[in-house]
Amino acid sequence: MNNLATRQEGAARPNLVRRFTRWLDATPHPPIAIEISSDQVAAVRFLRTGAVSGYFVEELPKGALNPSAIESNIANPSVVKAAINSICQSLDAKEEDAALLLPDPVIRVFVQHFDDFPRSAQEAIPMLRWKLKKSVPFEVDETLLSYMRQVPRGEGVDIVTAIARLRIVKEYEALLEGPGLRPGIVLSSILAAISLLDDHKPTLLARVSGTSLTTAIVREGVLAGYRCTELPTHAGEVTPQMLLEEVYPLAAYYQDTWQEGIQAVRVAGLGNRLANFVRPLEEEFKCPVRSLLSAAVSDGTVKADARPLADHELDGLIGWMLNRD
Repeated sequence: MNNLATRQEGAARPNLVRRFTRWLDATPHPPIAIEISSDQVAAVRFLRTGAVSGYFVEELPKGALNPSAIESNIANPSVVKAAINSICQSLDAKEEDAALLLPDPVIRVFVQHFDDFPRSAQEAIPMLRWKLKKSVPFEVDETLLSYMRQVPRGEGVDIVTAIARLRIVKEYEALLEGPGLRPGIVLSSILAAISLLDDHKPTLLARVSGTSLTTAIVREGVLAGYRCTELPTHAGEVTPQMLLEEVYPLAAYYQDTWQEGIQAVRVAGLGNRLANFVRPLEEEFKCPVRSLLSAAVSDGTVKADARPLADHELDGLIGWMLNRD
């Protein structure tokens, strides 16, 4: 498979979101995973068994890193590199392979329907590049691209495509040059975090990070909708009304397309402010609203060794960890 997750050209528990995780299951599982956001850098080391042997988190000053699919992201390279070098030193991470989880806005994700779709990557990739030419604000020829098939609602085939600007990805990879890490796997945090969802019923995930909001809808192993938008303010100042206005278009699209409503809502990135959002979201969607990680912890998805990561809201790293099982 030609796959951004395996950093070639160009998202669950063993029995959940299965088609999506096969995309990740086909990739190697390095002993180190690093998650970068606008606010912090976090890394975890895994034992051969897949258990967590250690993790560290370094906060980033405001404005040091500005996630974008288009423009340069690293505003203060020395500060961000120092944070990465510090956590790598703490984990004794050097000269080895690593998984690199990038901020959600860096990697654009599309769910597209085709009546017919090529079986070979040699034919599929040019078709996808042509199809996405007007949908991304950069030249599609200078990108990394990955795709996977999934079952459509009706006839034909649905394709989930992840695409990122090559020079932006290289900007992040350059941050790992100090400790000599080799980022053989690159994907966005939410594509890993989706693994934490129980998708037996249509579930909407709203993930806030910095000034970005990523909304995804999954049902029975299918990524049924995806949207990443820029918020007018930082996560700490987002209001319930702002969040509702941003997630509603995707929810309405899903309801019109699939002829059913959202039956569960999971939220990530709001910390102890989530309590202020639960009632407005429940009134809108008429279904239970819970924290992504608290739901995953309570139903046993998050194992004991990963619970300290949950305290830091490292949903991407925990989701990636599930794909090592």
